[in-house]
Amino acid sequence: MTHDHDVVLSPTAAQTRAALHPPAGRTGSDLVLETLAGLGATTVFGLPGRSAPGVFDALRRSGLRYLGLRVENNAGFAADAYGRITGEAAPLLLPTGPGALMSLAALQEARAASAPVLAIGTQVPTAGLGGGHHGYLRELPDQAASFRGVVKSVHTARTQSQIPSAIAEAWRSALTAPHGPVWVEIPADVLSAETPLPVVTGVDATPEELVPRVELTAVAADLLTRAERPAVIAGGGVVRADAARKLRQLAERLDAPVVTTFGGKGAFPWTHPLSLQSWLEDRHTTDFLEDADVLLVVGSGLGGLSSGHHTFRPRGRVVQIEADLGTLESNHPALGIHADARLALQALLETTGERTDPTAPERVRALLDRVHDRLAAQELTLEQDVLAAVRRALPAAAPSFWDMTALTYWAWSAFDAKAGAMHSAQGAGGLGYAFPAALGAAAADPTRPVLAVSGDDGALHSLAELATARQYGLDVTWLIVDDGGHGIPRAYTTDAYGQPTATDLPGPDYAALAESFGVPGVRTSPGTLEADLAEALATPGPSVVVLPAALRMFAPAHLA
Repeated sequence: MTHDHDVVLSPTAAQTRAALHPPAGRTGSDLVLETLAGLGATTVFGLPGRSAPGVFDALRRSGLRYLGLRVENNAGFAADAYGRITGEAAPLLLPTGPGALMSLAALQEARAASAPVLAIGTQVPTAGLGGGHHGYLRELPDQAASFRGVVKSVHTARTQSQIPSAIAEAWRSALTAPHGPVWVEIPADVLSAETPLPVVTGVDATPEELVPRVELTAVAADLLTRAERPAVIAGGGVVRADAARKLRQLAERLDAPVVTTFGGKGAFPWTHPLSLQSWLEDRHTTDFLEDADVLLVVGSGLGGLSSGHHTFRPRGRVVQIEADLGTLESNHPALGIHADARLALQALLETTGERTDPTAPERVRALLDRVHDRLAAQELTLEQDVLAAVRRALPAAAPSFWDMTALTYWAWSAFDAKAGAMHSAQGAGGLGYAFPAALGAAAADPTRPVLAVSGDDGALHSLAELATARQYGLDVTWLIVDDGGHGIPRAYTTDAYGQPTATDLPGPDYAALAESFGVPGVRTSPGTLEADLAEALATPGPSVVVLPAALRMFAPAHLA
């Protein structure tokens, strides 16, 4: 029996000839790169290693672009950003043992932020697999076990014939909602040996769509249509699913106010009459959301940063749309809908009735006024002026990448960003994310400048990549806010114990250090920041702008 959707399995005459007469001198490494190209990859990140130099020899023969960074963890951050910007699975080539393990912090961030990264690591020769210790350089008893609790899925190719299928399976996993990093490892001898296999051409790894169950969206639509005080929390899943337009249509149909999480920045227009913006660390916003009789949570797990560090207590009915099954209802009981945000919002648009609430914009304005009055009472003019200067200097749609630093904490709540334009290391909270991630974004889209924002402590994790920025001429401006140490731990320990401990970090002259890499560096001040940053962003290529300033945080929500 045949079906209209049957796959055509018969090769053409040209394909048969090519398969029977593959080019000489190819190795298992060629199979890796041919598979990546066949899946649609165009750029790979990574570092070469002694364990499998043949991978990089094959890369020279391939048509793939290579961006080599100086530290494996930074290469992982760059691949993470490339995946976020393009929506593709970003290949990351890693050496065995220590080099592979160096990437774990970056892969944890990618997992927490649902960024598609296809990490491919080498392994000791096949004879050394399976535990024990055979004395191979960089051998681990079970290298894959180090990744299993961090990445979305783990794949191993022990023979050359397994390579295309293992990589295709990993690619599909990385790009199936929720997106995430995956790990593939291949023994060095499998990569280096010549292969009799034909050139890889027919590769299909189309991810499956995560469709909502219709009985659940029917109940959700009914709840929202009949709600008296509906509200929406929009998370990063809305941005990743490219569903911001559908979210706006639904909010306007329901007259439902919308707040975006820090990972969902830009999912809803900042100045829209229904926009509660992103003030999730404010008690007034929390009160507003807790008072909703139906709270629609889209693309968010309501984790610590989105729930006042788990102090949020909604009193009404919660409807949660979430692609990560393990996150669904993990923090609050809800009508849980396991689905891609775009498809679920489309289903709600098709089934939800209109409701009118002329008081909704007025209630939103009143809330934002209370938030701003609260800030005004805390004498935080410097911090707000610095953030406003950054916003004015940065072109509206230009992407920005933020380390865990005081200015980032402000930006989470107060920065107006377009959908998919602001990214931070909030998922796992590691340092050193911003600059290498910005390099990955610049490689993904060289048509506009990219901003990276770090504190001086985070900057110390990434300084080696100034060489990468210079080597490839990547258009990234790096703003380093230098307060001489660990600013956020300094504030926390002072509040908790009356004085800080181990938080001072005498550092280098960052502007001069940038110049030593051949990257323009300038030292600025709060009064000249906007002009200096705008000039750096308008000048092609990498640059560093250093702002010496000790920025304070606004009072946390529970003290308001």
